[in-house]
Amino acid sequence: MSVIIILIIASVSIAAFFLAAFCWSVKDKQYDDEFSPPLRMLFDDKPATDPEKQ
Repeated sequence: MSVIIILIIASVSIAAFFLAAFCWSVKDKQYDDEFSPPLRMLFDDKPATDPEKQ
């Protein structure tokens, strides 16, 4: 029975850590860029050419 309590405490603490990390990233404005991801695929770099073929 004590193992279940230890596992519950461990899982709640891990979940709290990930929730805190997510809240920190939202507070740090990590998810505010809604403009550049659709445009990034349009202006992709061209593949490098092989110097031996030139």
